[in-house]
Amino acid sequence: MTDKHLNLVLCGAGPAADAAVLIRLAQEQSWTVMVAATRAALNFIDTAELEQLSGNPVRTDYGNPPGSQRKVAPINALIIAPATYNTINKLALGIADTYVLTSVSEIIGRRVPTVIVPFVNAALAARRPFVASVESLRQEGVAVVLGQSSSWLPHEPGTGRLQQKRFPWEAALKQVDRGGGVGHPRK
Repeated sequence: MTDKHLNLVLCGAGPAADAAVLIRLAQEQSWTVMVAATRAALNFIDTAELEQLSGNPVRTDYGNPPGSQRKVAPINALIIAPATYNTINKLALGIADTYVLTSVSEIIGRRVPTVIVPFVNAALAARRPFVASVESLRQEGVAVVLGQSSSWLPHEPGTGRLQQKRFPWEAALKQVDRGGGVGHPRK
């Protein structure tokens, strides 16, 4: 049994269909992986495949999935990818109106290393609310993999499908290995 426990949160965007890539990469580095998905992500993922690969149920709501026992392990890292415009803005504002947002908010509040990889188009990324949300999350110690320094940039509107296969799953895991986004929140 490993002592490295990764929570992966999937949002409703095209790259979520390829989440098995990150799970396999993490397992190669001795991480156990627990997956949570927003309701919108369910339209993109193969839940059975992710459960079989991770060995854990995909969580979408409060309570235990039917027929399962809740495994409680300390969480060593959190990756939210692909993170949508809506999820990033709600998270930065402290809106916890779903299981996923509530659990993520709590994990960040516990200072668990957290990495967010947005999948947004350039028009949405240019909006002030999004820019402010990314800055707010970074000030709180969350690593947001986005911008020139990460070489992961918002895509042009209407090109999401073309960009999906380039999604930086490996960069997200490398950021976790570097300590995630652990920092000290601004007081």
